[in-house]
Amino acid sequence: MNFVKMHGLGNDYVYVNAFEQQVKDPVAVARRVSDRHRGIGSDGLILVAPSKVADVRMEMYNADGSRGKMCGNGIRCVAKFAVERGLVKVTGSGLTEKLRDRNVIAQFLRSATVYLTVETDAGVRELAAVRNEKGIVHQVCVDMGEPILPAGQVPVDVSKMEGGAAQADQPIVKVPFALPSGTFLMTCVSMGNPHAVFFVDDLDKVDLYKDGPFVETHAAFPDRINAHFVQVISPSEVKVLTWERGSGATQACGTGACAVCVAGVLEQRTEKSVTTHLPGGDLHLEWSDDGKVYMTGPAEEAFTGCWAE
Repeated sequence: MNFVKMHGLGNDYVYVNAFEQQVKDPVAVARRVSDRHRGIGSDGLILVAPSKVADVRMEMYNADGSRGKMCGNGIRCVAKFAVERGLVKVTGSGLTEKLRDRNVIAQFLRSATVYLTVETDAGVRELAAVRNEKGIVHQVCVDMGEPILPAGQVPVDVSKMEGGAAQADQPIVKVPFALPSGTFLMTCVSMGNPHAVFFVDDLDKVDLYKDGPFVETHAAFPDRINAHFVQVISPSEVKVLTWERGSGATQACGTGACAVCVAGVLEQRTEKSVTTHLPGGDLHLEWSDDGKVYMTGPAEEAFTGCWAE
């Protein structure tokens, strides 16, 4: 199996060109290649495949083999993979018209040279990619879609929440939630996959390896959940630590950064446009007036190889 190791801010995946190769058991392959001691080492496996409704399709598997509906860092690398390997030759998109007047990313779009669509299990996403003079994609803007807020759709099983603090048809915003290290206010957002966001005073005091898995596997989250701990630096800037379901502590989470942006606005802590500092680097998010969240960040290739068993 020929593969490409890629990452967005250190959130790394093994990519396979499914236009040319068939992966018969992607669940098992994801587990094997993700092992950082006996495999390639990654947060999961992503297949770049043909699509009937978009330019390409992204099939994502976490490190434990579970299927992921969406990955913000992963989809930026899908754009880079598809553009640089000639899988798409799209040069125009409605994304330009929709975002032309949005100050934060207008400059980015003026420099974009390729527009494409990617089918995911969470729906079709529009992307704009910037290439350098050598044709290498280094920045990608993604229309991440509208956040999903009703508890039952995140999903959150409110019957398993302490004190009956929420209703299934209502958003969970600033609801007390008991963690091993204390009780914190929680806001839940789905960006095609579920996220629990906790704002804290000091990120250095967060016990990610204790609180992260506790949140991920809590009975209130029937599909498990990603946990994010956030420290506000200013209304336009935050720092984040992430525990991803199925992968553990990761360098970055794109959909999680989108959820943090939404949660910050809902809790009246941040503006709609925010720079998110993650262990692997920075992402820029904007919860636009059209209701969608737009994410801009890098995509990088680490190396290529051949996996044989």
